[in-house]
Amino acid sequence: MFKISNKEVRRGSMKMSLTADESRTLYSLLAGGDHRPFTDIIADFTSKISRTRHFVACYSLVILLEPKKSLRATQRLVGFSILHQTYSSQKSSFNPFISFIVNAASDEEAEKYERAFVFQLLATDSSSGGKEFLKQTASDYIKGFDPSLHAFPQLEQLQQQFCDKVQAQSFDCFLKDCSVRSVVPDPDVPLGCDANSAEFDLLPGAVPKLGSGERDKTLLGLLSNLSLQGSSPEWIRPLPPRLPIQNGELVWLNLDDHHELLWDHRMCVDTSRGAAVRDLIAKALKGPLIPAQQEQVVVELANDPKLVYHCGLTPRKLPELVENNPLIAVEVLKKLINSPEIAEYFTVLVNMDMSLHSMEVVNRLTTAVELPSEFIHMYITNCISSCEGIKDKYMQNRLVRLVCVFLQSLIRNNIINVKDLFIEVQAFCIEFSRIREAAALFRLLKSLE
Repeated sequence: MFKISNKEVRRGSMKMSLTADESRTLYSLLAGGDHRPFTDIIADFTSKISRTRHFVACYSLVILLEPKKSLRATQRLVGFSILHQTYSSQKSSFNPFISFIVNAASDEEAEKYERAFVFQLLATDSSSGGKEFLKQTASDYIKGFDPSLHAFPQLEQLQQQFCDKVQAQSFDCFLKDCSVRSVVPDPDVPLGCDANSAEFDLLPGAVPKLGSGERDKTLLGLLSNLSLQGSSPEWIRPLPPRLPIQNGELVWLNLDDHHELLWDHRMCVDTSRGAAVRDLIAKALKGPLIPAQQEQVVVELANDPKLVYHCGLTPRKLPELVENNPLIAVEVLKKLINSPEIAEYFTVLVNMDMSLHSMEVVNRLTTAVELPSEFIHMYITNCISSCEGIKDKYMQNRLVRLVCVFLQSLIRNNIINVKDLFIEVQAFCIEFSRIREAAALFRLLKSLE
């Protein structure tokens, strides 16, 4: 019995049988022994069948090689060459089928050319050369075989020589003791007779052998249905009997209704608080408010600073408020300056499209509260890149003037340290030096050097 490693079976979710395409590929390689060298067949096997599927393909070959009448003589030699050479190229791993190959080399009932071929395969493990015989076809090897040139060692001698490679754990299957072999010999074929030979057709009462096409179809179907577990029986599992009902078992149907009453302290509380501000903020997101409404929002927020957390403004809605009502946006951000969410509002503000209103909001905030320097620097960089990306000359000149005035205000009020942005702002002024405000900003930078 050959031995294979459990690790080979546990690799991933391995499908235990070959697919239809893999079966056709494998059988076409077996049938090529009459006209193709072993080296070409082995190369096609490693390239056409995925490496993760080599184990299942080789295992299927072992099942076909165990009975000596399943494959023709040339097909058996091709099968042994694939079985051995597939794992001989993997220097870091053993051959899980080496035990089966050693037994085949010492099988006295097998053909001598087959034993000699398998022993030559084993001999290639200990030497880099000696593979010239694989450059011929299987039929040529059989025709040119001379038994006087080969020695046939015993099983014990081979096991001692390859003892380090036959120590893999045997493949464990839960149903291996009660499973049926995948390939069963034909009881109508007498023992010692070859069903493929011409003499078998002359036996009285012999069953006619399969034609070439029927034989190929049978082997293809067998390859597609082989499994590592064999043909295991289907176990019948009857439903277990119901247990008798015990006293108190259905108590859960009648739940105890002992609930503790909890008082809702939010009842009778004036929910109109902040309702007017929420309504005005909702209108401010859609369009400009009249001066009286703006004044009402400012007064309400001044009287109750915590009202800003209930006014319905989120960071996502901030750009709409900035564009429609920049003054209200300034008041809201001033009240939120100490909240944990202020960083989200600053992120939205620095990434929104540059406009007169957004610069107005940032300019007013710089004079009212202390803003993070990294926020101001990022906003200035965004303004400069926005001016450089506008293709409309009129709009570009207009925005450049606004940015220059905005930067002069920040510099004169000591809001920013011009040394941190000197190179970037200077390049901006040089690029738009044709504009009067840019030239004035450039002179201001020179005066601060």
